[in-house]
Amino acid sequence: MSSVIASTRFSVLDRSRTREGHYGPEALRDTVRLAQEAEALGYHRFWVSEHHSVPGVAGSAPTVLAAAVAAATATIRVGTGGVMLPNHQPLVVAEQFGVLESLFPGRIDMGIGRSVGFTDGIRRALGRDKSHAQDFAGQLTELLGWLDGTQRAHPQVHARPAEGLRIPPFVLATGEGAGIAAAAGLPLVVGDLRGREKLLRAVERYRQEFRPSSWAAEPYVVVSGTIALAGTTDEARRLLIPEAWSMAYSRTHGVFPPLAPAERVEALTMTEKERGFYESGLRGHVQGTEDQVVTALETAIKETRADEVLVTTSTYDRAALTDSLRRLARIAELTT
Repeated sequence: MSSVIASTRFSVLDRSRTREGHYGPEALRDTVRLAQEAEALGYHRFWVSEHHSVPGVAGSAPTVLAAAVAAATATIRVGTGGVMLPNHQPLVVAEQFGVLESLFPGRIDMGIGRSVGFTDGIRRALGRDKSHAQDFAGQLTELLGWLDGTQRAHPQVHARPAEGLRIPPFVLATGEGAGIAAAAGLPLVVGDLRGREKLLRAVERYRQEFRPSSWAAEPYVVVSGTIALAGTTDEARRLLIPEAWSMAYSRTHGVFPPLAPAERVEALTMTEKERGFYESGLRGHVQGTEDQVVTALETAIKETRADEVLVTTSTYDRAALTDSLRRLARIAELTT
């Protein structure tokens, strides 16, 4: 077994991807079941995400889904990867996490991102525009102020029951996210494992610019990415096929569809452009048999000096996904 891997925390992010024939409500129930499986396997955290008006993703209300996950589990940490702060008022976000932490004390993580709705129509429906992401640092400061009682922008207003609770915050790095996380003295979540050069630049900037805070005394790096394990290399590759096609379709048709079974995707006749995006989507992930993944993971962890790895794998076959997580738990020597 690898000492490098065994000394690293491993966690799971599930995007509640819809699948052909298995749509929104079932996708959310699948997420809760996967959280229970991740807990049984010994994973450290289980996070859920926020997407709006995406046909292929059911997870639109991450704090609500996190509550369901926390209620269905007992020990695993539960959080968001993440709540997109520009879409919301910081007070409301603080209140929601205050409720979660009050109901499930010591188990809640507050992962925060800076994205807004990805089309003009979605942004209008949310009452936001692209400019709302430009003051992410200010929004983050206000959010933390609601938690520790230091906010002064709204005198005599308090985030109940959040004020005074210690809810660990994490910043998801997009664009300037690494620098913002460093300046705020917060843990950083950064991906993905395929774009290694870009990832390493973000991590290096974060470590260089990190300022200790009341939330974190030293840098903490969570590296996220797709990791696919199976009994053979071909079987591991098949785990990646549904997501690779979904991404290729979204790039060429403007719509992010539900995941299709691997065998249907393999039978498709693709245009040259579709084929290019599809093949690109299959490359660069940490994938293969357990022995192959040990080698790739060791390299990734050593290069990034990651404290934690967040597995973000999505696929049509949920049994194969669980098997992949089970194999990873074995090589990481996770304990329940």
